[in-house]
Amino acid sequence: MSTPKPVHIIGGGLAGSEAAWQLAKRDVPVILHEMRPVRKTDAHHTDHLAELVCSNSLRSDDDEYNAVGLLHDEMRRCDSIILAAADLHKVPAGSALAVDRDGFSEEVSKRLHGHPAITIERGEVAGLPPAEWDNVIIATGPLTTPALSQAIAELGGEDSLAFFDAIAPIVYKDSIDFSQAWMQSRYDKGDGSDYINCALSTEQYNRLIDALLEGEKVDFKEWEESTPYFEGCLPIEVMAARGRETLAFGPLKPVGLTNPNAPTLRNHGVVQLRQDNALGTLYNMVGFQTKLTYSEQKRVFRMIPGLEGAEFARLGGLHRNTFLNSPRLCDDTMRMKAMPRLRFAGQITGCEGYVESAAVGLMVGLFAGAERLGKTLLPPPPTTAMGALLGHLTGGANADTFQPMNVNFGLFPPLDTDHLPKKQRPRGRDRKKVVSDRAKTDLGLWLQNLSV
Repeated sequence: MSTPKPVHIIGGGLAGSEAAWQLAKRDVPVILHEMRPVRKTDAHHTDHLAELVCSNSLRSDDDEYNAVGLLHDEMRRCDSIILAAADLHKVPAGSALAVDRDGFSEEVSKRLHGHPAITIERGEVAGLPPAEWDNVIIATGPLTTPALSQAIAELGGEDSLAFFDAIAPIVYKDSIDFSQAWMQSRYDKGDGSDYINCALSTEQYNRLIDALLEGEKVDFKEWEESTPYFEGCLPIEVMAARGRETLAFGPLKPVGLTNPNAPTLRNHGVVQLRQDNALGTLYNMVGFQTKLTYSEQKRVFRMIPGLEGAEFARLGGLHRNTFLNSPRLCDDTMRMKAMPRLRFAGQITGCEGYVESAAVGLMVGLFAGAERLGKTLLPPPPTTAMGALLGHLTGGANADTFQPMNVNFGLFPPLDTDHLPKKQRPRGRDRKKVVSDRAKTDLGLWLQNLSV
């Protein structure tokens, strides 16, 4: 049997790395093109593949009651390189799956560099890929270069869509004052002490809100001014502007936490910091993605009790993300209708989140591999987390109002419970469990037709 022609993948982030892995496992040669370090980005700091540029959390690992946890489970069952590396380099984070970001990306890089079917080429692919590349996956993510994004937009007849994504600061643990801060997970989940907590009285909370609203912000360039934010990753000062109590019911909610340093005082808000590396020396400020200037970040965030002397390993930032109108431009295997030799994966498709990006990369890798081997692979059932996510991108969403989306149970088909009396129909957590059980069964049937 002759060796198949290679599949070209543009972009070595989570989606591109996952797609390369799935193809290589099936003995389909891969040429993975990553422009770093030849051309750098404003968000990346290394030339590792699958570098995490924002949070170090892959969110909930609960595969029974949380949609992203269910997605974790499905990807593990498909031998995901991203989940394997995350499991190997996880750090304490309650019921969430968080990773040592350097160890994680180094692990993915090592495995891909070491696979004989994968060739990694460094350098930018400017504009559309050459015509002789007949099977291409574009996984350039939210930081797609202007030349490529413009070429894609012109080909699809669509204007590029864009939104801002904000990065949270990272603090050195040894600079935190533990006479005021304490270790505890909300409702004592996980190990019970996975987060650092900084409590705010009503007066301290209001002073912080005022500082967030009044602090100097990064100026937008003229072409950025009309770009909308993604609702799932709003800068903290934008959230604060929506109402004085917004943060107290959002990332600063005080419920499920008890301050041992002042057990009788009522907390109006609590700032949480989550471990960011395996050594436990770095902690990121949960929900504190921001567009404040660097000097203002230091001033404002040091107003938080326990962080008065905080030293920052990284300050927050803001970058522009681009994504396609996938429901209009792509078919059900993420091929571009206007040029079927091109497929898309990752955040450029309009999915949101590390796990979702990698999951789309996994599916697209399987589709491209099947095509290269002359086989037909149907998409995962819409009752699975992968299938529900893919369905949203390829027609489940309204193309006229399409916006990035995290996986959630609202994307899944409803349960067939009409034959049951209303009192017997599962609701709330019970319903989520039934949806998850259905997904696991249906994925198993799909995997029977897939050589994993």
